[in-house]
Amino acid sequence: MVATFLSNWTRIPKRRVDIWSLGTWLLCCLLLGPVLALLVTALGESGGLWEHLLDTVLGKYVVNTLILMAGVGVLAILFGVSTAWVISRYEFYGRAHLEWMLLLPAAIPAYIIAYTYTDFFEYAGPLQTMLREAFGWQTARDYWFPEIRSLGGATLVMASVLYPYIYMVTRIAFRLTSASLFEIALVHNKSQFWTVGLPLARPAIMAGLALVLMEVVSDFGTVEYFAVETITLGIFNVWLGMNNIVAAAQISLVGFVFIISLLGLELYARSRQQFSGTARPPVPVTRLHIKGWSRVLCYAVCFLPLLFGFIIPVAVLLKFVFASSLTIQFVEIAAIVRNSVLVAGVAACVVMLVSTVIVLAAAYRAGRWTRAISLVASTGYAFPGTMLAIGVLIFAGLVDQFISALSNGNIKGVLLGGFGVLFCAYLVRFQAVGYGAMLSGVRRLPDNMMSASRVLGQTFGSSLRRVILPLLRGSLVAGGLLVFVDVMKELPMTLLLRPFNFETLATYAYQFAKDEMLEVAAMPSLMIVIVGLVPVLLMNRMLRGA
Repeated sequence: MVATFLSNWTRIPKRRVDIWSLGTWLLCCLLLGPVLALLVTALGESGGLWEHLLDTVLGKYVVNTLILMAGVGVLAILFGVSTAWVISRYEFYGRAHLEWMLLLPAAIPAYIIAYTYTDFFEYAGPLQTMLREAFGWQTARDYWFPEIRSLGGATLVMASVLYPYIYMVTRIAFRLTSASLFEIALVHNKSQFWTVGLPLARPAIMAGLALVLMEVVSDFGTVEYFAVETITLGIFNVWLGMNNIVAAAQISLVGFVFIISLLGLELYARSRQQFSGTARPPVPVTRLHIKGWSRVLCYAVCFLPLLFGFIIPVAVLLKFVFASSLTIQFVEIAAIVRNSVLVAGVAACVVMLVSTVIVLAAAYRAGRWTRAISLVASTGYAFPGTMLAIGVLIFAGLVDQFISALSNGNIKGVLLGGFGVLFCAYLVRFQAVGYGAMLSGVRRLPDNMMSASRVLGQTFGSSLRRVILPLLRGSLVAGGLLVFVDVMKELPMTLLLRPFNFETLATYAYQFAKDEMLEVAAMPSLMIVIVGLVPVLLMNRMLRGA
């Protein structure tokens, strides 16, 4: 019987191990390692601190996070949907300029607007000073003015910079709606917006809203500066303030529930973005020419979010920058600019290299399970930076211990000893950006292009090098630029994981803004805004082609 079994076993064709699939699985496991390390750490013993947090501040963290999400969501929908409708349906002077200008707030990180709004809206700021002079008020007791460093102030700040997520996708949805549907609403004397435009754009609005809320959960700089106790700020305080990484990981699990819920919301919205129709393409909507008060109302709708999200913050930054010597400021931050550009450039190269390998292997070489795990491994962008920082730190420590054991203690601190842990965190968080850029590029290529190259005698590697990669050059550059800008703006992970005495533009601006030295923080903040204009131009180009 044994001889028969061995004889049959030798006849079974041995499947060749595919190096591309194996490499993809290895990379995906490395990307998922920090998340799994975070979950395992959360199962540990917090020394009774978790029970104390549960009885005292955890409820406040959750309630404040939910209130902030609700407020930002409502205001972002109001800004994004109203501006998208005005730009898509009406024709008026300056509409073409406002069309791309409404994307400008996306170039400014929320924490920078928090710095500028504090100076603009505080008691000694220009707005309250102008009101006191206009109405003859002498002290703060003579009038009431809302406190900017509050939950309401954080809501206004975040909604002002995050509404472009909703504006972008909703504008595309309105543009793709057939003109015949609006004509049917007119025939039946129904509102074109409430009966046609809004219902058909609802899946796009929900997808944009999910992205907005994930950014709200992830935000650290704004809530920390405004002293709003949310889950993200709680993770930071428990980790560094109480020196308890297990309790911080356990709080992260609460944030993990929020993230999973929002991912489910986005997937649900995308699953409903299919509508039945004729085989003919939809008739484009003809914009309506408006005059008089209707035009004034359209200007007001478009100008208000642009004022809050871009004009006021940039004006405040420019005021501080021009108030002092530009030469002195450039000399002081020259090394910091070099650090930021170097770190962002290396991170962009690493992220795009890993993303390219995973996407090409999943598209042309791997099976169903490999494609599934490559998709799961690209969800790191949805997790807050503070949450990922904990997981990356734990995972990096385990990797260092494994390397040290293999080398009999001769090699130590490969990741934790320098920039390795920081680049690992960037890779886990921003790999989704590179993955999305490369995947969209691959999907635009003909399905049989790789097969045609192989039939002509080219190997798989040669086909990638000579055929596929040259056609994906645009997606590679676009994804690299987006990753570069995201790393330049990243604050919590860089703040927590950077080497000692190493500053980037984001951490440098944060340190001085936290000490109320906004004049010093203005120049690096303005440079971050200028760099952030790159993805805005890419988004505008994409929208014009939609």
